Amino acid sequence: NRGGRGACGAMSEEPKILASISGGKDSLAALITHIESGGRCDGAVYCRIMFDDETSAEYPEHEDFLFNKCFPTLEREYGVKTTIVQQSYTYVERFNKVITRNTKHKGRIYGFPFIRGPWCNSDLKLGPLRKFKKETGEFIEIVGIAADETERIAKKTVSGKILPLVEHGITEAGAFEVCRRRGLLSPGYCKGRARLGCWFCHCQRIGELKRLYYDYPQLWDKLAALDRESPTKFKPDGRLSDYARRFSREGLQMTLDSEGASP
Repeated sequence: NRGGRGACGAMSEEPKILASISGGKDSLAALITHIESGGRCDGAVYCRIMFDDETSAEYPEHEDFLFNKCFPTLEREYGVKTTIVQQSYTYVERFNKVITRNTKHKGRIYGFPFIRGPWCNSDLKLGPLRKFKKETGEFIEIVGIAADETERIAKKTVSGKILPLVEHGITEAGAFEVCRRRGLLSPGYCKGRARLGCWFCHCQRIGELKRLYYDYPQLWDKLAALDRESPTKFKPDGRLSDYARRFSREGLQMTLDSEGASP
């Protein structure tokens, strides 16, 4: 037990110190750095989001890492037990919810969320976390923001937040190393992926969307089924079907170029 259960689970009259984690490099490196620097941690919280009744929002390899490596290791090595919170409904159920407010869109389904003020974040993630905070009471939160994320630092440098990576000058690259050295770097970072997140996120970069198309066809098909029903576009500049045609053309061109270069 690297942190010692006394250090991580001690009962005190002081506010609890909890880590909000995603299993990504920054949140895990922040938790590890805080404990190994002598800090107390009374537990961690992870918000699980479900696309449908059977499919998580996480990429399959990251989902496996969380439940079979990350959570058990945190409890065994650092004495930190992870509480999992989850909304009572899925992304697909929220997608198909009918608008009842008296607006011009009344009677239609919500469909894909907008870039600004997305319902997926407020309903599926922030909602369960707010409920957890209300039930848990006052606590201090360990936040995974790296020392080189200057804009985010300014927003999170407030009372009730601890930023271990900032305090110790650990950059995003350094966070990778902290997790790698302790065997807690998610395989979700394979093939050069720099960030993790929901595989169906409409804010993801085009390169990540292209990877979803080629590397996770079953997940792509689930999202494509919604694209055909959504009154709103997946991204402001196009529907998912537009991207599918684009990626298919690009893939065909790469194949032709490769064949043309062969002796």
